[in-house]
Amino acid sequence: MSHVLHRSLVQSYPVAVKGEGVYLIDSTGKRYLDACGGAAVSCLGHSDPAVIAAIQRQVAELAYAHSAFFTSEPMEQLANFLTARAPGSLDYVYFVSGGSEAIESALKLARQYYVEKGEPERRHIISRRQSYHGNTLGALATGGNLWRRSQFEPLLVETHQVSPCYAYREMRPGETEAVFARRLADELESKILELGADQVMAFIAEPVVGATLGAVPPVADYFRLIRRVCDRYGVLLIADEVMCGMGRTGSLFVSAQEQIEPDILCIAKGLGAGYQPIGATLVSEQIVRTLREGSGFFQHGHTYIGHATACAAALAVQQQIESRQLLSQVVSMGRKLHAGLQSQLGDLPYIGDIRGRGLFRGIELVRDRDSRTPFSPELKLHARIKAKAMELGLMCYPMGGTVNGRDGDHILLAPPFIIDDGHVDQIVDRLSASIQHVMRGI
Repeated sequence: MSHVLHRSLVQSYPVAVKGEGVYLIDSTGKRYLDACGGAAVSCLGHSDPAVIAAIQRQVAELAYAHSAFFTSEPMEQLANFLTARAPGSLDYVYFVSGGSEAIESALKLARQYYVEKGEPERRHIISRRQSYHGNTLGALATGGNLWRRSQFEPLLVETHQVSPCYAYREMRPGETEAVFARRLADELESKILELGADQVMAFIAEPVVGATLGAVPPVADYFRLIRRVCDRYGVLLIADEVMCGMGRTGSLFVSAQEQIEPDILCIAKGLGAGYQPIGATLVSEQIVRTLREGSGFFQHGHTYIGHATACAAALAVQQQIESRQLLSQVVSMGRKLHAGLQSQLGDLPYIGDIRGRGLFRGIELVRDRDSRTPFSPELKLHARIKAKAMELGLMCYPMGGTVNGRDGDHILLAPPFIIDDGHVDQIVDRLSASIQHVMRGI
């Protein structure tokens, strides 16, 4: 009997005992190709010797010092690394332990910024339907996933949603990408005016939508138009790059690909690649200057912010990615993965869309390709595919509720940046076999 409160109380889990490159190994010796990085976390693979050595050195010198008393060299060095590569004037970094904390920090920072700026009436947060920004109460309230929110609604603050940039389902017949992007920007503007232009605090979005929709990239110009709308009404733009950032789509920051500068940018997952728990909130000079000239502090904190060992691990991860030029591999292997998925799955009648960017790919399943009708949620296709893939030694990240929080199924792939041609072939073959096995039983 396990005394761990696991995610599922009715499932038995294999015991992971070792990580080796792109593989995880359980207590029976079975090897699983980690094609999802857990949840898009293990971008450098498992048991990287340079990162292990950096963690060992740091623990031997200083494992932890509370940030109310000290700064530390790893924290300062990691902040220097990130701000030197971040878009625009994101010149400050607040280190936390994960993505939900990064989002919570961003929301509280946005609120304090407006209070100290003399605009305390700004309180509304706008996000997008079918978004996901974390599981703490503030982050959950901000996200637009109905299934995740439903039972906790009485505890959640009021937020507001607009349409996602989800071309496969949201573009109208005959509508061009340019017209679609303009329509979505106009919708955001209308929502701001509806709530009161002087009442809206922030708009938050994932540049490439992760777990809830399955690697959905924006159409061209969407984020540039959104940035203009936010600027027009003095609304902060928060980029949630927790899942899609840190190289996952081929560049360190997705916002740079979209040619925008967010006011606040949140990262986690690939920042530390799973070697230590860490996330971060990058903040513009303007926001920090307002706080510095006002109260002089950020009214927020967690015990483990700026954890020395976590920062040392993350710095080692990012140095490895940069020195080994792994971002170019993300682009080339991403193209190969996409081509393989198209070749083996693209003509199957139940594959609706294959999408993504870099090593961040999604496959959406449909009952009818012409109408894009999803399968019944009672079938639990995503759960069946995940189970079969694990049986075949493949870790992927299927989810349900793609369309509206209840209906629809997709599979998310986010393998380590170190994969080679052979690994890509294995991913495609095993995933194809898993999907086709499940579909034969439907």
